[in-house]
Amino acid sequence: MTSRLLAGVAALSLLLGAACASAPSPASAPQPEISAQRLSDGIRTISADAFQGRYPGTEGERMTLAWLQAQYEAMGLQPGGPNGEWLQRVELKRYTPEGAATVSWTGPDGATHALEPGRDILVRAATNDGRANVRGAGVVFAGYGIVAPERGWDDYGTLDVRGKVVIVMPGEPDGEVFNGAYTTHHASGAAKADQAFARGAVGVITLNPVAATDPAWTQAARGAARTRGFTPGAADVEFTGSINMDTAHAMAMAAGLDHQSFAGYASGSFKAVDLAGVKLDVQASETVTTLVTHNLLAKIEGTERPDEVIVYSAHWDHVGGEAQHPDAEGEDKIWNGAWDNASGTVGVVEMARAFAAGPRPERTVVFAHMAAEEMGLLGAYAYVADPVYPLEKTVADINIDMLPLSPPTRDVAIFGKGQNDLEDRLDVLAAAEGRYITDDRQPEQGFYYRSDHFPFARAGVPALMPWHGVDWDEGGVPAGRAAWDAKFEADYHQPSDEWSADLDFRSAVENLDLLYRLGFDLANSTDWPGWKPSSEFGAVRARTDAARR
Repeated sequence: MTSRLLAGVAALSLLLGAACASAPSPASAPQPEISAQRLSDGIRTISADAFQGRYPGTEGERMTLAWLQAQYEAMGLQPGGPNGEWLQRVELKRYTPEGAATVSWTGPDGATHALEPGRDILVRAATNDGRANVRGAGVVFAGYGIVAPERGWDDYGTLDVRGKVVIVMPGEPDGEVFNGAYTTHHASGAAKADQAFARGAVGVITLNPVAATDPAWTQAARGAARTRGFTPGAADVEFTGSINMDTAHAMAMAAGLDHQSFAGYASGSFKAVDLAGVKLDVQASETVTTLVTHNLLAKIEGTERPDEVIVYSAHWDHVGGEAQHPDAEGEDKIWNGAWDNASGTVGVVEMARAFAAGPRPERTVVFAHMAAEEMGLLGAYAYVADPVYPLEKTVADINIDMLPLSPPTRDVAIFGKGQNDLEDRLDVLAAAEGRYITDDRQPEQGFYYRSDHFPFARAGVPALMPWHGVDWDEGGVPAGRAAWDAKFEADYHQPSDEWSADLDFRSAVENLDLLYRLGFDLANSTDWPGWKPSSEFGAVRARTDAARR
């Protein structure tokens, strides 16, 4: 690192001169003692077979949380959970269909058409109380179902959809109006449901643009019938679903609409169209079971502004063992999750150790270990739905999921590049070491929406998620990318993701050093990181601007 540090001095002086006044000073933080040996030892402990793959609600959870609490108690940190406790209770609801739904639509002529679930339509009532009882609801086609003021896009216009069912196209428009190869949150089913629910709709149906006989539709039907969990904070529409092109075409024709009525839905000029006279009935029921798990939080309370909070987060859970994978092949029956995410869990503990060894920060720093990330970011969503620390006074979330296990890299990859100015602050710190910020290089993966920083971002809190650099100091991108691809293919969500003595923590130590400096500077300043103008989350944060003045 020393040679890179010397190489970056000249560039640093220029960057600091050009950076905004709120950018951090790389020299302000003390040198943390990030220990590769402690990282290795901690990962070895909580990814051992005895921890059973750290599945929520098991003995593996109890052992993991006990280990974490012992680490923080030994450092002298305070409990950071509700009511001065270490743990925040999280109730996970799992929905299982109670037989097939009953669905039909009626046209303007009064004729009723029964729809067969799995052939004509797919329906789930996996929100709210698991009961959908919709009768005589009007139907609207709303294009992509997107409202994005920051991009000049509004599919709804002035159409009133209260009490109606909204049909939307999947995804988002191609091209640079949105985010090119990297999708925005607007493309997600959750965002579309939020938009529809906010306007009073009772259901959201995604139009799968294939025929009923297409194998892709048959595959989708199989997937929809499986049990799934409930994401806390999801829009409480009565039901969600999907229809094929044949069903959609029949409903549109009955309403007297032709292809021209829907033309331009991808152009930005389209506005929602009412399927006049078409009414939909949906009855569906799901059994709801509850699994109790826990987030664990520790804190160092700020000396000057304790109500202002920086959060370091990581999920402690993984996907379990033989009990969760009874049909798994092979002799190894435990998914140990050493990389995903014992590494990030221990990385957050190492962050806490660095803060505990240094001067007490002016703002409060919280070290949050989230449950059930592997089930859909559920622990983080539960925290955001019932935050221990007000979100409007949460300065930033710095999330650590799967530390880079490689030789040193020149690049510092992040999820969601271009979203908020935390990346600019990190860029200044990285440049001081001759490094640079890049995106995750894998737009097809949709990584920005797949880890615990995202519920914070969705709630408006500036969030940063560092990832794996591949521009190795020795060998460059060709060597680094080949090694990354091989490791991801071999170990991601596989029983082979285990601790070994030859794990390389040099890149992890480098990145943790940067993340400590970023958090330290934020914790000892009055700055409030912000969202960039093109971000879909800036408007959410702006609603609470008055609380930060």
